[in-house]
Amino acid sequence: MLDIIHHGGATGVTGSCHQLLLNRHESLLVDCGLFQGEDAAENSFEQLQIEFDISTVKALVITHVHIDHVGRLPYLLAAGFTGPIICSIPTAKLLPLVIEDALKIGFTRNGQLIERFQEQLEKQIVSVPYGKWLSISSVSDVSDHNGASTGTTRVKLKRAGHILGSSYVEVIYQDAKTGEKERIVFSGDLGAPYAPLLPAPKSPYGCDQLVLESTYGNRQHPDRRQRRATLKAAVEQALANGGTVMVPAFSIGRTQELLYELETIIHQARSPQWQSLEIIVDSPLAARFTKVYRELKPYWDKEAQARLRNGRHPLNFANLYTVDSHAEHEQTVEYLAKTGRPALVIAASGMCTGGRIMNYLKAMLGDERHQVLFVGYQGAGTPGRDIQQYGPQGGWVAIDGERFDIKAGVTSISGYSAHADQKDLLNFVKRMRRWPHTIRLVHGEQTARAALEAELETLYHRKGKQVRVVSSEWWREVG
Repeated sequence: MLDIIHHGGATGVTGSCHQLLLNRHESLLVDCGLFQGEDAAENSFEQLQIEFDISTVKALVITHVHIDHVGRLPYLLAAGFTGPIICSIPTAKLLPLVIEDALKIGFTRNGQLIERFQEQLEKQIVSVPYGKWLSISSVSDVSDHNGASTGTTRVKLKRAGHILGSSYVEVIYQDAKTGEKERIVFSGDLGAPYAPLLPAPKSPYGCDQLVLESTYGNRQHPDRRQRRATLKAAVEQALANGGTVMVPAFSIGRTQELLYELETIIHQARSPQWQSLEIIVDSPLAARFTKVYRELKPYWDKEAQARLRNGRHPLNFANLYTVDSHAEHEQTVEYLAKTGRPALVIAASGMCTGGRIMNYLKAMLGDERHQVLFVGYQGAGTPGRDIQQYGPQGGWVAIDGERFDIKAGVTSISGYSAHADQKDLLNFVKRMRRWPHTIRLVHGEQTARAALEAELETLYHRKGKQVRVVSSEWWREVG
């Protein structure tokens, strides 16, 4: 059985980075993400460094472009990695935008250096269509130290339904000497079914080992109609109070799904307050991603395609406004905080760890007219988790070393998570024709992993099958 070393993402929900050891001289890296929240070490710079040996890494496979899956890529390139970066076609279009932003935030603002990084990245990206096998030897120098091939490695990407371009990864390795084959699947982040814009993921035929995310391994999401009703009610409550709804959201994925759902509500609503409600995207990065999303319409699901044919524009409707410059951002925050004009503002970051959402929170958390609406997972140790946990109790949150009392309303809708819930994760395994004998749980807090582990063991026991579920206490993790 092939071994896997985890350089992040094994005992938490961020920093995903998994190294599949094919033989003594060859390995594959799946993702290279940033640590956030409680997963981040006190010396964050040291944690960013690529301290593991990359000499055997023949290729990096990117499952999707969220920062907790690609944020350490600049450090990997700086450490000397020159191999192929394999990803889906949509991911290849989105990745340079994400890396440019990551470089500016945590690496350098030197324009020339950023340009050099981007040029290097473009040279290394190998985009592949969904469902097509790619031989690693065709894009990388795969041979042992004597120049002889030690095995054959093929990779295939399948739709994961998490964000546009997201993939789960199938790897088949065949040993050149023994002829033995092993199939490994890395789930990446799996999406929930019936998510806006994206088709739901379909399970692979089967595998020997499965590396499975467990973010919501202990929870079930409400159905789509229920979550849309909750979204509508949360907005209407703020409107009735004469306030603003602040939505912390990731620039890619969550923002576009929300816009899709809000367009639906506005289209169906008869109330004048909805028809005139301003939907503000205060994030230049999110605006750029939304533009690329619109360019990648062929990758949308059938429902979204039908809307386009009917003349509707889910990501570019009349009520939608974008804020670009920092000066315009400051004016918008001040205006909404003072006037209480009804509006819905979507801004990054999704876990309130930085970005423009922080200025809205500072200005409006202390005013009961306003509402904070969480539509995604809030990692432990993040300001978002603190607001979510202590806000309903009339508590407070520390932002930039300053205490802010939480008087604004706080609502959470788990149904808009881009992650599969417990039932979906179990179905991903259940719907395989050949179930894995080993399942490694990653990308989840301890309680989520424990709950999913128990459910998986019950599932196998019911079918009279054997499984080894590997969780944090077994991990060989290097972070």
